[in-house]
Amino acid sequence: MTTTATVKTRSGMSALSLVYCGMFAALMMIGANITSFVPFLVIGGVPITLQTFFAILAGLLLGSRLGALSMTVYMALGLAGAPVFAKFHGGFGAILLPTFGFIVSFILVAYVAGKIVEKNGSLRNYIIAGLIGLVVNYVVGTNWMYFAYKQWAAAPEAFSYAVAWAWMVLPLPKDILLSVLAGIFGHRMYKVLKVRRAH
Repeated sequence: MTTTATVKTRSGMSALSLVYCGMFAALMMIGANITSFVPFLVIGGVPITLQTFFAILAGLLLGSRLGALSMTVYMALGLAGAPVFAKFHGGFGAILLPTFGFIVSFILVAYVAGKIVEKNGSLRNYIIAGLIGLVVNYVVGTNWMYFAYKQWAAAPEAFSYAVAWAWMVLPLPKDILLSVLAGIFGHRMYKVLKVRRAH
């Protein structure tokens, strides 16, 4: 009898892998829209969400390839018009938002975090992977935000590269804590669920 885990799609992916991709895309949507219920968690136009946590977790549990794919699915759904981005936004116009760079970064976050733990599955490496994923998220997202404000978005008069990074100081402690927790949780869940990573 063929199990769900062994059923293959035409692309060669298992049905279970597709389920994981859909699951993390849904988790990203939930994490993105916490600010809809707690509006004050928006600082300098940047929503403070759980997306980085889930992007890191996708890489840690699914591996680099499948983790990045799940984040790509999330981004594609949003660009296609599904209201999955922060504040239930969606549509191709989201690419012009100053914060869209953070969405792009989630693909790299999952890939990098997954790559790190594929080589060494120790708890220490899981935590390091989470923190490096956070660095990727901040570097890509903040630079995109700065470029967007300078090129096409209405930047505040005193806006500068230093100000862009200063805006990220407030959510940083929360994101560091969540990244460490993602590493600890990811390590434990991988051992419990024994998720089969796609290399």
